[in-house]
Amino acid sequence: MLPAGGGIMFDKEFLFGASISGFQFEMGGKIIDPNTDWFKWVHDKYIQESGIVSGHLPEDGPNYWEHYPEVHDLAVKGNFNALRIGIEWSRIFPRETFEAKTLEDMEKLADKQAISHYRGILEDIKSKGMKLMLNLNHFTLPLWLHDPIKVNRYGDFSQSGWLDDRSPVEFAKFAAFIVREFDSLVDYWSTMNEPNVVANLGYFQRESGFPPSIIRPELWRKALENEIKAHNLAYKEMKKFTSKPVGIIYASNWVDGDESREDAMNLLSWYFMDSIRENMDFVGINYYSRIRVVKRNEILEGEGFKITWKTLPGYGFACMPNGTSRSGLPVSDTGWEVYPKGLYEITKAVCERYGKPVYITENGIADGKDSLRPYYLISHLWSIEKLLEEGYDVRGYFHWSLIDNYEWAKGFTMRFGLVHVNYAEKSFTPRPSFLLYSEIIKERTTEKYKEFIKYPHALVE
Repeated sequence: MLPAGGGIMFDKEFLFGASISGFQFEMGGKIIDPNTDWFKWVHDKYIQESGIVSGHLPEDGPNYWEHYPEVHDLAVKGNFNALRIGIEWSRIFPRETFEAKTLEDMEKLADKQAISHYRGILEDIKSKGMKLMLNLNHFTLPLWLHDPIKVNRYGDFSQSGWLDDRSPVEFAKFAAFIVREFDSLVDYWSTMNEPNVVANLGYFQRESGFPPSIIRPELWRKALENEIKAHNLAYKEMKKFTSKPVGIIYASNWVDGDESREDAMNLLSWYFMDSIRENMDFVGINYYSRIRVVKRNEILEGEGFKITWKTLPGYGFACMPNGTSRSGLPVSDTGWEVYPKGLYEITKAVCERYGKPVYITENGIADGKDSLRPYYLISHLWSIEKLLEEGYDVRGYFHWSLIDNYEWAKGFTMRFGLVHVNYAEKSFTPRPSFLLYSEIIKERTTEKYKEFIKYPHALVE
């Protein structure tokens, strides 16, 4: 349970908004982007038959690409003062850029229509009075860099994504190009979203449905190292063209349990971030639930790492959907325990370890009935108020997400939106939690709602 706070107010500079990405939201209309690894992955019939993906297709999505003014209007109605969005590398560069040596060379290869359309999206956000955080990579890679079917089915690593030692340089070239194009419209830059998830799920957890879905621990390490290089290179290139803050968005795991939790925290939460600590102006924390661990009887070892723990079922991400965790806390549609104390603890730890400003860049719940989301919202925002009261430098909260979206291998089965999407009609209906969030933003505190997180779920003390 979370320690009770004192009802400190969020100041007027605190950013309240939501996060959306490219691939998960953009498609659903006439303009399709088939040039990503994920697009090819979820369309492959053998991958669909294997059951590791839903069979749902992103081109049936909410169509943010065409409906962005309507989506941005919802943000305004919700009293948001910020939005975090993404940009698709494959839309800007559908063809390979290996031979491009200068930004002028890159410009010749860039899709001018895509650049113009993204500019319209960014301008619309700014015209509606919101701050803009732009993230440059959210899981997907251009197909010319990563063909997961070749890797998975044929062992052909000629287009191997983050395993390719050229990938850090190619990403840095892309990042520099985008900053040069759009810096006047952007307030905060992020290089990547959850790079650890891409490596962990792609090379360790086949059941996740993440490409290329092979169990190769040495490749996990290789992908992670190249992502570290990519961020560090991109940061340095981006700072040549911008004075705006450049950070990274990380899947920040709070691990509890026995003494093995320290090893788990070091590998899951600190290794990557420690490797880039000199090249980030802020940390974006994505937090959904905790991980509870116990020491393994047999240690798993690989090149440069040891896994001394195993995850305990019934806690955190390892619960049965729509039930109750072993701690007696509610569980979401995805089987994730509602555990606001984890956000408090991981944010505190990140602030103390890195001394950088922190933004909560994703926090939310799959809850199609909107029955738990109000409790989730209040309890997690309460935890941030507690941190502010204690003097920690937390500067914003971006809920995941504003509208329902394509949730990767799970397709459209999981609804994370404050706003319901009718995918057939491309219509948007605010849920009650949207109205609650809007009121909290207007009042700049959760104080008047705190009783709702003590009963019926004892989420705070």
